[in-house]
Amino acid sequence: MYQRILVPIDGSPTSDLGCREAIQIAHGLKSKLHFLNVVDPRLLFAEVSSKLGPQELLDIWRAGGERLVAQAVATAAAAGVSADSAVRCDPKMRVCDEILEEAKRVDADLVVMGTHGRRGVGRLLLGSDAEYVLRLSLVPVLIVRAPQPG
Repeated sequence: MYQRILVPIDGSPTSDLGCREAIQIAHGLKSKLHFLNVVDPRLLFAEVSSKLGPQELLDIWRAGGERLVAQAVATAAAAGVSADSAVRCDPKMRVCDEILEEAKRVDADLVVMGTHGRRGVGRLLLGSDAEYVLRLSLVPVLIVRAPQPG
């Protein structure tokens, strides 16, 4: 059914939920996972640091992404699931566009990703990469939401 599953991860709790769900699905279907971390250089505008320059920050973020995807690959392997990974960083692309391009690049037939489930003004201000991926993906997308408090 699904042979190649793309799993965008960013280290957030909802991303971890998506990762765990993808591992379960892949284990049951004998699918291969492809973990993706996208370093968003647009965040440099929001990051103010007098000690580090923009390239140093990007290098730190990229190294963090490499550790994150390596950890996900190891977690999948411990569950008996085959996985590989990539870290992408393109200043001309939004995170959602990188995810959609990666799905094409690796010939994914499913995308599994966590979402914060923001609504209202929070969603308008921050946008939603998960929503864009859901609307624009050429393959099915499984959105894993964080449990609602209460």
